[in-house]
Order: sequence, then C-alpha cells, then structure tokens
Amino acid sequence: MTIIPCEISLSEIKTLIPHRYPMLFVDKLIDVIPSEKGIGIKCVTSNEPFFQGHFPDHPIMPGVLLVEALAQTAGIIVTKGLPASEKVRSVFFMSIDSARFRQPVVPGMRLELHVEKLKNRRGIWKFAGRVICEGALMTEAVFTAMIVDDVE
Repeated sequence: MTIIPCEISLSEIKTLIPHRYPMLFVDKLIDVIPSEKGIGIKCVTSNEPFFQGHFPDHPIMPGVLLVEALAQTAGIIVTKGLPASEKVRSVFFMSIDSARFRQPVVPGMRLELHVEKLKNRRGIWKFAGRVICEGALMTEAVFTAMIVDDVE
C-alpha cells in the first residue's frame, strides 16, 4: 500500500489542536503521514512576543519554545490520524529527553520541525524531533506526550 504524504494548512491546524496565538508555534505542515511523521514549518518573525524579553538587544527564541513547536507538530500529526469524531484533543508533555540546543534561533529564520513517531501505546506517544534551518540542525529532542480528550 502506497501512502501519499499530505499538507496541513494553518486553518486546518486550528481544527486539530487547541493552541492559538501567541502560543501556536506551527504555521503549516508538509510531508505528513498521519499518526507517523511530518514536517512542521515555523517562520520566526521579529514580532514574536517572547522577543521583547528574550533578549531585547539580541533576540533568541527560547529553547523550551522550540521543543513546544516540535510537540505541537507531533500533536497535529497524531490528531490528523484520528477518526473525525475524536479530532478535538489536547496534548500534554510527560517527558523531554535528550534535548540539545545546537544553534540559536533568531528572527528571519524559517524552521523545519521534523517529527517522527518512535512508539505509541494507549494514548501515550513517544517522538523524536529535530529543528532544522537551511540544512543546519538547531535543536533536537526525544519527548513523550499524552493525547487526551479536550480539556474544557
């Protein structure tokens, strides 16, 4: 069976995960194989609210937000693979392992958020993620998340 990767637009992302500005860190996804892997795209601009304090004279995207962007990408990939009746879900971190921050992320960068499922069992998903910009590895991490019914 041939699996054809798909793309996911920003408007569809908003139907798949509950995150919204200023905490939504994925603009679109490409090369998605639902429930398996995909590449999120994040265009980092100087207007990001965190740059006001991190750092005003030398803006750098916080590493924790890079890992959050990877987790959001994973949540979108998982949710895309769920039946339509189960689409509205929340994703909660359980662990972050092997996080490495190789190079700073600054305004003007177009990030590729490469995420691949390592395993899943009963709503617990483990992923490997890499943040890449123009072929350079910026960040990498292995993380585990729980997918649950949407919190109200």
